[in-house]
Amino acid sequence: MTKGYCYILTNKNKTVLYVGATNNLERRIQEHKHGVFPKSFTKRYNCTILVYYEEFDTPTDAFAREKQLKAGNRKRKIDLINSMNPNWTDLSINWFDENFELRKLTKE
Repeated sequence: MTKGYCYILTNKNKTVLYVGATNNLERRIQEHKHGVFPKSFTKRYNCTILVYYEEFDTPTDAFAREKQLKAGNRKRKIDLINSMNPNWTDLSINWFDENFELRKLTKE
């Protein structure tokens, strides 16, 4: 059974928050970091720092959580991030080696 993930990204100044959901968190974060979708919100606002995520048993549950978080206000999102990651460090910082190529992700 495929897992689902709901996540929050921010930019280097921590002024913008982006809430997303996916069934493959590593692939999706790499897409954000490499700017695969040039017209996307995350590319436009340089949201590449993963500051929060949750894992779910199904993608459907993750997308429901995404909708719930997007409906909430900024303070609730900040409180949620602070509860798990008070320093707002990039949780994906050690996920990939420096020579990781994006095309490897697209082959899966």
